[in-house]
Amino acid sequence: MVRRPVAGVVAVVLLVEAFAVGALNWLLGEVVHRQQMSLAGLDPQMMSASAKAGGVLFGLCFALCGLVALRVAVRGRRPSRPGRVLLVGAAVVHGLLGAVAWGLVGWKAFVALMVVLALIVLLLMTYDPQEGSAGGVPGDAPGATRVTAGRRTLRPAEFPRPGRPSGRVRRPLSSS
Repeated sequence: MVRRPVAGVVAVVLLVEAFAVGALNWLLGEVVHRQQMSLAGLDPQMMSASAKAGGVLFGLCFALCGLVALRVAVRGRRPSRPGRVLLVGAAVVHGLLGAVAWGLVGWKAFVALMVVLALIVLLLMTYDPQEGSAGGVPGDAPGATRVTAGRRTLRPAEFPRPGRPSGRVRRPLSSS
């Protein structure tokens, strides 16, 4: 219910951010190259190439995260495990950049990064209840809860209870 709009917003924000980060690092690399700046005796060509490569890599990473969020928005399902790993990585990067931005850039950049972080976390944490109800077993009552224990799916009558060993089902003895 909430996941699709949030995923759409996250996708747009991450794709715009991917372009902005890539362009900013490329611009900084060009400035270093044209001014022949050196930091502690490092080669300006190497610094320029490193800034450009870092910008391209970060831009591609954020673009990939944006595509994962776009896929979530289109399909309406949770991201797959690699997609969740990418989004968690993007959330960690935004948290760290927010901490650095507070000290170096100011509170406006910090707030912007924390909003993006909150959107990514919201995307990862939202759960649609309709997702778990698909794939019922024939013979179950509509809306019956099923629990998976290891490889075996338990019906409500087979749920482990305190005092009863897990996985065993007590059935009344038939009187014959």
